[in-house]
Amino acid sequence: MLDELIKDCKSPEDLLGKHGLLKELSKGLVERMLQGELTHHLGYEKHAVEGRNGGNSRNGSTAKRVQTGQGELALEVPRDREGSFTPQIVPKGERRLPGFDERIISLYARGMTVAEIQGHREELFGAEVSPGLILDVTDSVLAEVKAWQCRPVSAVYLALGVTLEGDKELLGLWLSPNEGAKFWLQVLTELKSRGLRQVLIACVDGRSGFPEALEAVFPLAQVQLCIVHLVRQSLRFVTYKDRKQVAGDLKKIYQAATTAEAQVPLDAFASTWDAKYASISRLWRGQWDQWTTFVAYPPEIRKVISTTNAIESLNHSLRKILKSRGAFPTDDAVTKLLFLAMRNIAKKWTRPIRDWKAALNQFALMFPEIAAEN
Repeated sequence: MLDELIKDCKSPEDLLGKHGLLKELSKGLVERMLQGELTHHLGYEKHAVEGRNGGNSRNGSTAKRVQTGQGELALEVPRDREGSFTPQIVPKGERRLPGFDERIISLYARGMTVAEIQGHREELFGAEVSPGLILDVTDSVLAEVKAWQCRPVSAVYLALGVTLEGDKELLGLWLSPNEGAKFWLQVLTELKSRGLRQVLIACVDGRSGFPEALEAVFPLAQVQLCIVHLVRQSLRFVTYKDRKQVAGDLKKIYQAATTAEAQVPLDAFASTWDAKYASISRLWRGQWDQWTTFVAYPPEIRKVISTTNAIESLNHSLRKILKSRGAFPTDDAVTKLLFLAMRNIAKKWTRPIRDWKAALNQFALMFPEIAAEN
């Protein structure tokens, strides 16, 4: 059949041009489908005996021009006498077949102007498309744009624990558009219901509402602000020439033997640097209760609670995976990807965290009642 159809086509124009075979086939196919829709609507084939004196019947056709992905088609749309027939493939009032809008939007998305799209379709299909029609098509995505702008933006929150054996274990991941005491209360309550019996120290990088929620669910727990983050935040204000000396003076503060002793180097730091970097001493004083938890512990424990680098490393690995994927259609889609990614990452956690045995011995001395339970 194909050989018979194309035997008289001498050039690509005969097959694909303005009056080519492909366009005529498209016209014939659409009109045949319209006739099929009318047959289904009436309940009998054309010229069938059961249609005689059956009430409604065929009543000629109406000429209609529609835009398609291959250019404009001149169609004959069949009618019925009662006017109750509503075509589905070419709905009443519709001047574009499926696929036309998508092609216009695709060209527009690639940076073509309205005039360029108009010229492109005229050269390709020999049919003029008005600028107004192109604008109507491209404007059709505005509702989608507004929905995208107003979509709720969620963040992914992770909690990483260290077991008594010193092994890292991801406790869970949660998606939420908001962070605060209420959110963290739900997270910690969930963890407790899943079997997390006690939290001794939680190292954080300034999570809003977390300390209050932690105190409510695990009264014995203490919050330790990440020292590394605090130092980095401080050095953001410092010129390159002063960074080494400022970092050295900050080290004297957080390496003090006791909380009371930490006040002395902090005062000295303020005397030396407030003239140039007054915001640094204010930062450390303003978060005094959050970071001095660290000072109350012996050096063995300080080594394992001074930084959130363990979870920062995990976050870094996950960001690389998310970056390659771009957007996600649903929360379930991102949760599934992150779960599978973290499962692969966790396979590399084959050793206890560094210096864990020494820290565990000190924990046993400082929390004998918990050590006895375990």
